[in-house]
Amino acid sequence: MRSKLHTYSITALLGCLMIACSKTPDGVLSEKKMQAIQVDMYIAEAMIDINSREFSEQAQKEALFQSIFRKYGITQAEYDSSLVWYGKHLDIYMKVFDRVLNDLNSRQRALGDVQASAAPTSKQDSVDIWPRRTFVYLEPKALFNGVTFNIKPEKNYPSGSTFVLGMNVWGVRKDMKYKPEVQLCAEQADTTVVVNKTIERDGHFETTLRTVSTKQVKRVYGRIFMSSADSSYYKIYLDSLNLMRYNYGRLEQAAKDTSAITLENPLVKK
Repeated sequence: MRSKLHTYSITALLGCLMIACSKTPDGVLSEKKMQAIQVDMYIAEAMIDINSREFSEQAQKEALFQSIFRKYGITQAEYDSSLVWYGKHLDIYMKVFDRVLNDLNSRQRALGDVQASAAPTSKQDSVDIWPRRTFVYLEPKALFNGVTFNIKPEKNYPSGSTFVLGMNVWGVRKDMKYKPEVQLCAEQADTTVVVNKTIERDGHFETTLRTVSTKQVKRVYGRIFMSSADSSYYKIYLDSLNLMRYNYGRLEQAAKDTSAITLENPLVKK
């Protein structure tokens, strides 16, 4: 009898410990399951960003997210209600989020450096030479809070090339002590041209670098980064990243052509 009571007491104690260690109530996804789902959700969002044509319709995006819910045997309602609970318990969610980031970073490191070793030289008047993925997340706890790029074409870019780095930005607030910084550089023989700019607000951002008109461009490099000293923000999203190269004079001509079309557009009220 004593043996049975002893066994029962141990079983009851273990049950109480398991309940005490579980931080989520019934009906809310566990931290481990939420972590796994969030990783897949971020990957799905990246797939949508990269393959915008394939996922141009909202129904296609929804089908992708529904496939994740089926994978884990849950409904969207369960996922949404769990997000609401985690939103009210940010201390728990931030721990889950940290593990999600670590998982994503580990997968990225396993792929190695995905930057193209050299973007091909083109005779076209304009071409996108951005060598990395088209989206970047900036967040306070990142080891290096940003992305670098280094483009060495097989054949030098033409003399006087103009480079325009563009992106869409979300998450920048006016009261932030630090804001994302952009550095764009071009190496031409014994000359290096540098442009530094700060991203001050959300929306579309562009910075332009005009090179010396008498020298070919050997290398284009730079970085997009943010000081990790500021922990007052959650995350900044940069997407649709592109680095356009224009032949000498073509950027100005394109701007004039666009202006002329706008002025002559019959749909514009005068």
